[in-house]
Amino acid sequence: MQNVQRPTLVLAHNKTLAAQLFMEFKEFFPDNAVEYFVSYYDYYQPEAYIATTGTYIEKDLSINEEVEKLRLSATASLLSGRRDVLIVASVSCIYGIGNPTEFHKSLISIAIGEKVTRTALLHSLVSALYARTLNEFQRGTFRVKGDVIDVFPAYADNIRIQFSVMKLKRFKALIL
Repeated sequence: MQNVQRPTLVLAHNKTLAAQLFMEFKEFFPDNAVEYFVSYYDYYQPEAYIATTGTYIEKDLSINEEVEKLRLSATASLLSGRRDVLIVASVSCIYGIGNPTEFHKSLISIAIGEKVTRTALLHSLVSALYARTLNEFQRGTFRVKGDVIDVFPAYADNIRIQFSVMKLKRFKALIL
């Protein structure tokens, strides 16, 4: 990784080994963006048809939201331009997260001191498919109170964004 200065993919044959490697690499490379990318299905039963009995079995699945968060974080790290990204994945990573160009279009990039209106940011959040909420604050939602916008990204912890006139004043992690 040091020699090539490019994001690196480490493949494991199952989720258990990938999780073990992920934890070890996080310790070995504390300054790198070490990420985890495996299938977010806890359980997956594909649809099936048994011709001899005429039985149709519907597709059934269970998605792990924490693993989905980690997958999105891995994708965001790859698109960030960092050269020190290390992705630990199971072979299910061949079933990607979608078109990188489309994913990149939905990213919202802002910096402290940047001139952006509160309204423009709110429009960007809605365009990126975030839902405004007053009640249940969960992944993929945001809430607004005056010049403060709380965002609960799908790939990270909560973020509080505070505006001062037309400029972004401050970011901070929001612990709920």
